[in-house]
Formats: sequence, structure tokens, C-alpha cells
Amino acid sequence: MFEGILTALVTPFRAGGVDEKALRDLVDFQIEAGVSGLVPCGSTGESATLSHSEHQRVVEIVVAASAGRVPVVAGTGSNSTREAVALTRHAKEAGADGALLLSPYYNKPTQQGIYEHYASIARETAFPLLVYNIPGRTASNIAPETVARLAELDHIVGIKEACGNIDQIAHVVARCPADFDVLSGDDSFTLPLLAVGGKGCISTTSNVAPREMCELVSAFASGDIARAQQVHYQLLPLFDVLFCETNPIPLKAALHLAGRIDEEIRLPLTPLTEANRERLQLVLKDVGILQ
Repeated sequence: MFEGILTALVTPFRAGGVDEKALRDLVDFQIEAGVSGLVPCGSTGESATLSHSEHQRVVEIVVAASAGRVPVVAGTGSNSTREAVALTRHAKEAGADGALLLSPYYNKPTQQGIYEHYASIARETAFPLLVYNIPGRTASNIAPETVARLAELDHIVGIKEACGNIDQIAHVVARCPADFDVLSGDDSFTLPLLAVGGKGCISTTSNVAPREMCELVSAFASGDIARAQQVHYQLLPLFDVLFCETNPIPLKAALHLAGRIDEEIRLPLTPLTEANRERLQLVLKDVGILQ
């Protein structure tokens, strides 16, 4: 249902608020570059520091700006099941095509608690849902056995895997139905994940290099493994530098350098350090994003 490169969109800010024009421009830029979908209000979109009204507005803007050209999968996760249900219902009413929900953070639920969290949201919203496993942010890992149980439920259609363990991801692919979409949550894992049967990536890097990320996936899909490898290695320094500090700090700096957004970021995140800014500029020039 959701395959290829889906861009985890940044939320551009200006003067303390959401820069709606810049957000619409980013949507057009991504779609024109050929991405398969858009994911607003994820961790890349600084969802943790958006107010509820801002969160809803960002989803509404992205849905309207995309105008049905690509699917929109709204980030609607929360460590409160009730809040996640409310955010997911709004995304559905706003016209999104699905929702991405990270596993509850801070609470540290058991595997049964994780299962029941997603099962409740699926039952109460009847909306296509992607599970999001990112132990580095949530302090809990969704086991392959739990993912397999979730894959049996109506409306749970896939997972964004950012566990950092290709063996675990392979076990997820092996245990789930063929139509269950396993997507990478780490750009550098896109090619390895495709090799074990995954369907694509919800990508940070595609904010600045959408065509290149799309080419990596399309080359692999067409059987041109050598070209997919070549693109992977071309982008590898970019994968590294975009995570030299907490995402989306380097990414917002990169988009600012490319003239697409203001660099404004919300506390507790802080602007990119000068040393890393110099490194970022060099990499962006090397990969052809900056002249």
C-alpha cells in the first residue's frame, strides 16, 4: 500500500510559527522530484514541539497541497493511546491516506501493551496504520513476534523499522504477509532492507535529495543492483552528515543552505554547530546539492 520513497517532511518555521508557504513549496518540490508519498508530523517534522492545533494544521496543509498526487501518511503517534486515537481521527477527517504511529515512548509498555495500543487505535479509527519502531527514541523495541501479531489485524498495513538491526528487520519480513509494507526508518538501511524484502524508506535524506533516493529504490526494483549500490555509496556521506547531530538539526541547516526554508528550530533542539555546518556544506557540494 505504501512503497518506495516517502519523505518524512520537516516542519518549516518562521518567527515562531509554521511557515505555511515554505511547507507548500516543499510539498511541490517533493512531488515534482518523484517521491511516492509524504509523511508530515513525524520526528523529522518536530512533532514533539508542535501544539495540537499546529499539528493538525500541518497535516491539513500537506493534504491540500498534495492534492491527491501522492499519498499522505500523517504522523499521529503519542504515548497516550487516547491522544493517538484523536490525532489519527483528525488525519482521517483531513483527507490523509494513512497514519504513522511510533511505539509509546517514556511509558515503556510491555510487548502486550504495545500490541493493545495499536490494536485499539486500529479498531477505533478503521484507518490504514503504519507502526513505527524506533527504540532509540522510545526506549522500547517492538519484537518481530509482536509485529507479526499486529500484521494480522485489519487496518495495520506496515511498519517503519528504525531498530538499526538488519537481522531483526529480516525476521519481521519473514514473519509478515507479503502485502505488509516493511519500510526503512534509516536512510543508510534502505538498500540492505530492499535486499531482504522490504518495500522502501520513510526518508529524511529525501528532503534534500529526493531524486537520488527515488533512483536508489527504482534501480533496485528494476534489477539494476549495481546502480542501486552506486547511488547508495554516493549518498553515504550525506546519510552520515545529516545525522551528525540530532535529526532534524542538520537537515534544516541543509534545506536552509539550499534556499528552501529558514533554519529556525525549536528548543530543546538547537542550531547546528559551526564545525558541523562546514562539514555539511562540503558534503552538499560533493553530492551536487550546492554549487
